[in-house]
Amino acid sequence: MKMRDFFDKHGDKIMEMVEKRIDRVKKSMKGGDKKYLTELNMLERIYATLESGKSARTMEFSKEEQDILKEIALLTIKPVIYAANVSEDDFVNGIENNEFIKEVEAFAKEEGSEVLPICAKIEEDITEFDEDEKMEFLNDLGIEESGLERLIKKSYSLLGLISYLTAGKPEVRAWTIVKGTKAPQAAGKIHTDFEKGFIRAEVVAYDDLMACGTYAAAREKGLVRLEGKEYVMNDGDIVLFRFNV
Repeated sequence: MKMRDFFDKHGDKIMEMVEKRIDRVKKSMKGGDKKYLTELNMLERIYATLESGKSARTMEFSKEEQDILKEIALLTIKPVIYAANVSEDDFVNGIENNEFIKEVEAFAKEEGSEVLPICAKIEEDITEFDEDEKMEFLNDLGIEESGLERLIKKSYSLLGLISYLTAGKPEVRAWTIVKGTKAPQAAGKIHTDFEKGFIRAEVVAYDDLMACGTYAAAREKGLVRLEGKEYVMNDGDIVLFRFNV
């Protein structure tokens, strides 16, 4: 099914939902309450965009409108990655020459979406291998990462997310946060007490720790840093939070 055909098939239902929301907002305004005016104007803009055959993610919204959108389950506003399945030969030897990939990329570009070429046959094959065999198989094909790994990274990038790590005797765990989050708020992802009583964060980059081998060795080389409340977390930070409640 072509991308335009997909929107044509489901677009009417989406527009019907927006139209019903417009009717509800107009009824709320009959009592003289003007607080719904921003929402009404936004919904009418969305309806016009959908009517033209475009998704709502092609539009720009003010901060106030973005807050309103959080309360509306509008599918076409969500960020999208199109996973384009291709043959093993195309994937390894010439994705850029695949006309279907070009068609999906052109459609995605119009709405600010992402495209991930992927070979389902390769993904199926590597599920039967252990980690060493998988890496050897991918290397033989000239591929650095599996499709799943690339999908996770692209999803994080599209959503503006990063991960930091905590390590202790019970477990090593990754915590997902929004890019730009400061240390106290990142600590709050673990427990609200961590954020309330935040003192400082002891931070070492993942690559530095792997190169040193141990936390103690990283500390001896001065790679473990003490960061305060204004520190902005980086992807791959390994952190020990100090707090007092």
